[in-house]
Amino acid sequence: MTLPTGIAIYFIVWWVCLFVVLPFGVRNAHEEGVAVGEGHESGAPVAPKLLKKVIATTVLSAVVFALIWGQMTYGWIGFADIPFLVNLIH
Repeated sequence: MTLPTGIAIYFIVWWVCLFVVLPFGVRNAHEEGVAVGEGHESGAPVAPKLLKKVIATTVLSAVVFALIWGQMTYGWIGFADIPFLVNLIH
């Protein structure tokens, strides 16, 4: 894997992991019992804690990227190792 390819894959993995992490711990105004002003969305998060989510996303994406890099570099699992794909190959 070349450096630009690795950066591109990490970038994509980071954004996918961000969308996985974003809903964790989110509480809206109704769940918190906070009054919502006129014209404000009651489903909006009260405290989104974005810095914690960015850090969690970075850690999670580093782990996922390491697994992807290991698979691409060492080929831990091949198509022949997946039982239902063996019939498709032959």
